Amino acid sequence: MVNAASIQSLRHDLEAEARRLGFAAFGIAPAAEDAARAARLERWLDEGMHGQMAWMADRLHHRRSPQGLWGEARSVIALGMSYAPAADPLALADHPDRARISVYAQGRDYHDTVKKALKALARWLVAEAAKRRLSEAPDGIGVKVFVDTAPVMEKPLGQAAGIGWQGKHTNLVSREHGSWLFLGAIYTTLDFAPDQPARDSCGSCDACQRACPTRAFPEPYRLDARRCISYLTIEHKGPVAEEFRAALGNRIYGCDDCLAVCPWNKFASAAAANRAFLPRAELTAPRLAELLALDDGGFRALFSGSPIKRIGRDRFVRNCLYAAGNSDDPALLPQVRALLGDPDEAVADAARWALERLA
Repeated sequence: MVNAASIQSLRHDLEAEARRLGFAAFGIAPAAEDAARAARLERWLDEGMHGQMAWMADRLHHRRSPQGLWGEARSVIALGMSYAPAADPLALADHPDRARISVYAQGRDYHDTVKKALKALARWLVAEAAKRRLSEAPDGIGVKVFVDTAPVMEKPLGQAAGIGWQGKHTNLVSREHGSWLFLGAIYTTLDFAPDQPARDSCGSCDACQRACPTRAFPEPYRLDARRCISYLTIEHKGPVAEEFRAALGNRIYGCDDCLAVCPWNKFASAAAANRAFLPRAELTAPRLAELLALDDGGFRALFSGSPIKRIGRDRFVRNCLYAAGNSDDPALLPQVRALLGDPDEAVADAARWALERLA
């Protein structure tokens, strides 16, 4: 039988190794299903608030709990890597000739950076557990690592592990790192003692609710993705509904408004951010005129190694055209007119809309 003191000693050393690998937040959550958490997810899906993200519903049985995805899991190691920005994420709001790209997408693709660190930590855990003889199984302990692309509910698990709470904007909020954490998880067959869940500390503040340009929060702690600018500019395929186009402003990839106004960000330090996420100079305040001229090859070259690359040139240029239509800048008319005959219908539609606005 595995000694509890040995498990606790391993947990202490595991956290130290996680921080050495660049993780700023660490906690342990149980792998069993939380009925209330599963019910909230089901209600959200039943009301269609996931929009075109069909994969959310398709793998609901896996999302309900870690053990729903992997029955052998006993603990979830929840981890966060800081990308706290040094500059004000809202600084470009009054510069309509420039494009606003969400802070998280201005640097290297977080999927690669976080997953590499998670794999290194998982390998360390397997080796240490074997060295300390903490498993009676012939193959040792089991581990699985996840970053955003698997049916894993990282934010509620992060709250259950004590690294932060899901704020009224539904994202994780940390007392030390504000709203600026990339989340990852390691499922393991080791039965660690869980940490205390994080306590909600939003209080009466509703800054994030008031900041949303498209009123995407029907009530605190609930997000209607179909109205969210991050969803509309990244996940939504085809033309964006006209009721939202003006509200997009010059946001062409994601939106930081609800995150940026959170008062807890005053405790977040850019010094704690992983250097892999430092913004690329050409993505901090790019000119719309240059982005509108991108063909597929130019788009791929500019966004190599960036999470932006995954939405493709057509969706990206569609977003830039909405920004052009909101710019009130007639100097962009030549680039807009050049896209009226674009083979992609959503791009051509956005060009017609932008031309009407500018002309």
